[in-house]
Amino acid sequence: MISLEQIQHKLHYRRAKTQLLRRFMIRSSVAAMIRENHGQLEVLLIKRAERKGDRWSGHMAFPGGRVQVEDMNTRATAIRETEEEIGYTLPLENYLGRLSDVMTLAHGTKKPMVVSPYIFSVEGEPEFSLNHEVDRVVWLPLSFLANRDNRESMRWERKGVGMTLPCYFYEGHRIWGLTLKMLDELVFDIIRES
Repeated sequence: MISLEQIQHKLHYRRAKTQLLRRFMIRSSVAAMIRENHGQLEVLLIKRAERKGDRWSGHMAFPGGRVQVEDMNTRATAIRETEEEIGYTLPLENYLGRLSDVMTLAHGTKKPMVVSPYIFSVEGEPEFSLNHEVDRVVWLPLSFLANRDNRESMRWERKGVGMTLPCYFYEGHRIWGLTLKMLDELVFDIIRES
C-alpha cells in the first residue's frame, strides 16, 4: 500500500493541471481528507443535505465551496469551508498537495467555475460537527475505487438531454460527476502509479 508520505512526495513532484483563464472565472475549492485506517487508505466524502434548488442536493462530495474575499488563496478556501461544513480544522502541516482543476458551472448560473482540489492527511477518528449543508460523512476506502470491478454506470438526464456516466455505489451512496473525476485522478494517476 502506498503511504501518505509517498502520496505527498508524488504530488510535490507532479504538476497539477490548472485552467488557463481561472483568474477570470468563479473560483471554488474542496478538501480531500485522507487517512490510514487498519492498513488501508480512506478518503472522507460528505453527503450534501437535500435542499430544494441546490443542483448538488444529496450528492456525495468533498467539503468545499466558493472563494470569499477574505480567503488568502483557494487552499485557504478549502480549509475554511471544511471547518464551516464539518467543524474540523485542517492543520496546514497536514497539507499533502493538490490535484488538477475541474471545470463546472457556478450554482444557479451559466458562468464557468473552476474547482481546485487540495489533499490533506488526517489521523485517527476526528470528531465532526456537521452544519446544515451536510447530511453525513462517509469514509470511503480508496481500494474500493481502485478495483475497476466496482465501477458501474448510471443514466443522467437534464432538460431532456441524457447520457450514460460512470459511477460507484458504496454503502448505498452514489459517487459520480466532479467528485468522481477528482477521485479518479487521485486513485489512478497518483496511487496506482506506484
